[in-house]
Order: sequence, then structure tokens, then C-alpha cells
Amino acid sequence: ITTLIVFLAQLEAKGGAGAWPVGVSAMITIYIALLAWTRSADTSITGTDWLFLLSALASLPLWYLTADPVWAVVLLTTIDILGFGPTVRKVYRFPFEENTAFFILFSLRNGLVILALESYSLTTVLFPLAVGIACVLLLALIGCRRRALATEKTN
Repeated sequence: ITTLIVFLAQLEAKGGAGAWPVGVSAMITIYIALLAWTRSADTSITGTDWLFLLSALASLPLWYLTADPVWAVVLLTTIDILGFGPTVRKVYRFPFEENTAFFILFSLRNGLVILALESYSLTTVLFPLAVGIACVLLLALIGCRRRALATEKTN
């Protein structure tokens, strides 16, 4: 939902073709979530899940009341970055279980999104820049943890 709302905000801010990958990403994510829900892959919803959902939905009235999509994008970007928390914890504990190719591609995608934007503003650039940086930082953490664990194993 956060990515979909960011996409809509980017369109309103004249992000143009650069916003489309964010929209496609949102649709793919929503499709995967629906598949998981219908196939009962994991139907447990935690309190944190509800908190993230309600926070994301809170961006809509904020956008409406301010008539400025930038505040919705700031809130949604913050929510998305906080959503990296469980991944950071997992990477720290089990760095060999993460697929670095995914984070490399996600970083590249966000860089290309920024390059393809038709209009540059906080509304259009903040989300792909922040998520791209978060992916690069996760890659650095994976590399550091893999080296540290490999060193521990050889000693």
C-alpha cells in the first residue's frame, strides 16, 4: 500500500515515466500479498503489521488535508524504511540466507527510477533514493557479517 500511494503522489508531482516502475512494483507486491492470502501461506497478522497498515493509510488524510503529496511521501518513506527492521535483524543473524542479487537489482532499479523521473522534487525523489540507500546499506551489512562469520569459523 505504501508503494502504491507513493506512486500516486509521484504521478501528481509530475514524476512521469520514472514513477511507473514504482507503480509496477506496487502492483506486483499487492498481487503477491493477495496470492499469499488466498493460498493461506501465512495468515498471521501481528500488531506491528496493523501499525504499519494504519500508518500507511494515515498518509491519505494527511495528503488530503495538506493538499501536498510531499507529506504523504515523507510519512510513507519513513514507514517503508522502518519496514526494513526485520530484514536488518535477519541479515545480522543469518547473512548467508539473503539473496544479494535481489538487493543489487532493487538498488539499481531505484537508481534508474531517479534517472527516469521527468520532474525532480522531494515528492518524486525521496522514496526511491531512501529505499535505494537502504538496499546498499543492507548489502554492506551482508558483506560485513559474512566476512565476520567466515573469520570466526576459521579461528
